[in-house]
Amino acid sequence: MVKIIAAIDGLKYSESTCHYAVWAAQQQQAHLVGVFLDDFTYHSYKIYDLLQEEGGFSEARQRKLEEKDEKTRQVAVDKFEAACREGDIQYTLHHDRSIAIQELLHESIYADMLVVDNTETLTHYPERVPTRFIRDLLCHVQCPVLAVPHRYKPIDRIILLYDGEPGSVFAVKMFSYTLHPASHLPVEVISVNAPQDSSHLTDNRLMKEFMKRHFPEASYTVLKGLAETEIVNYLKKQSGHPLVVLGAYRRNMVSRWFRASMADVLMNDLKLPLFIAHNR
Repeated sequence: MVKIIAAIDGLKYSESTCHYAVWAAQQQQAHLVGVFLDDFTYHSYKIYDLLQEEGGFSEARQRKLEEKDEKTRQVAVDKFEAACREGDIQYTLHHDRSIAIQELLHESIYADMLVVDNTETLTHYPERVPTRFIRDLLCHVQCPVLAVPHRYKPIDRIILLYDGEPGSVFAVKMFSYTLHPASHLPVEVISVNAPQDSSHLTDNRLMKEFMKRHFPEASYTVLKGLAETEIVNYLKKQSGHPLVVLGAYRRNMVSRWFRASMADVLMNDLKLPLFIAHNR
C-alpha cells in the first residue's frame, strides 16, 4: 500500500491540499497521513498583539490568542478527518510541533508522495508562487511532490514533460509507480526540439518502448523552439484541468526545463497541479 502525506497548515487550512490528497489516495487505495505543521514558532498573532495599551507584555493576552490558535487548528483537523471519511480512505494524523520545514523533510523520507499547496508559506505574509517554503522543500525533499494550486479542480488528463534527460524519465517512472491508476485519464507526452532538429523524440525508440509498458495509450507532441516558451504557450491553449509531470528541481543542478522562470509560470500563472520528482 502506498503512503501519501499531506502537508497542512492548521492556521490557514488549504481545502485544495485536502481534496487533491484524498483524490490521490483514492487512485491507489493509499494510506493518507495528514501532517499538521504545528510549528511552535508559528502563530496567527504578531508580537505587537501581545502589548498592553499602557505598555509591557501581556501573558493573559498571549494565553487567549494561543487558545484561539488551538481552536483554529482543531477545526482544520476536523475538516481533514471529515474529508477522509467521506472519501472512504484510510488515514492517520501527525502533529509536528518543531520547525516545520525540517519536520516535513524528515516525514518525506518515509513517504511515497507528498501533497502540498504551492502557496504555502508557514508565515503571516503572502509571497509570490513558488514561495520560499516551497522552494526549500522541493530542493531537499526525499519523495515525489504533488504541488497543487490553491483552488481544487478535478484532474481530467495527464501531461508528461520529456526532455531526453534521465530526470524526466525518472519522473515518469515515479508517477507510474505512485499514481498509475490515474493513467485511465488521457496521457500526453510533450517534448521540445530545436527548430533545425527532427520531429522525433530524443531516444525515440527507447522512450516509446518504455512508455508502451507504462502508458500504452499515450499520445506524443513534439514542439519546436525554446522549451520555456513553447511548453508554456502550449499549456495555456489547452482546455480542461491537466496534471503535469516533470523532473528535477534542485538549486545548482536544475533541469533545463525547470528553471525558476518555468516554475513561476507553471505554479503561478497556469495554476496547475505539478507532480515533481528528481533522482539524486
